[in-house]
Amino acid sequence: MSNKDKSDIENEQVESVQPEAMDVEEQQAEVLSTEEKLEVELKQEKDKFLRLFAEFENYKRRTAKERIELFSTASEGVMKTLLPVLDDFERALTHIEDDKEAEELRKGVLLIYNKLVSTLEQKGLKVMEVNKGDTFNADSHEAITQIPAPTDDMKGKIIDIVEKGYLLGEKVIRFPKVVIGQ
Repeated sequence: MSNKDKSDIENEQVESVQPEAMDVEEQQAEVLSTEEKLEVELKQEKDKFLRLFAEFENYKRRTAKERIELFSTASEGVMKTLLPVLDDFERALTHIEDDKEAEELRKGVLLIYNKLVSTLEQKGLKVMEVNKGDTFNADSHEAITQIPAPTDDMKGKIIDIVEKGYLLGEKVIRFPKVVIGQ
């Protein structure tokens, strides 16, 4: 073979080796890019997992809180229906106190009233503390009517309490009904 033929063969071999080298480099680049793709996918899946986990934890906390609230106010309907009975007992006691002949009746009614009040208190019922002369607050009182204030310092204040207000736990189940000075 001549030198020319040898150089042609060598050039062909170099050219054929170069594409093979390029193919290997491309494959390595593809492998790297595949690894990078997998890393990116892994990061995305970890992020999804963390978000889902956090959302589930929030859901558990929220449902636990709702369950506690439900148990604490489950008897709200029963309490609301018993409040008029409690009011009737109080009216009966004030009426019986005026009658001196019904002392034994008053004692019996008072005994039943105290038993009912203590039972309701055990279940979480509390009387809202409202006194005559307190400042009227629309958020915690229900104004039935306004009357002219007997004195100037009673304007905007509670003149009379018509019905007591009640709390069940921390929730108001009936606002106190009051008369305010104008």
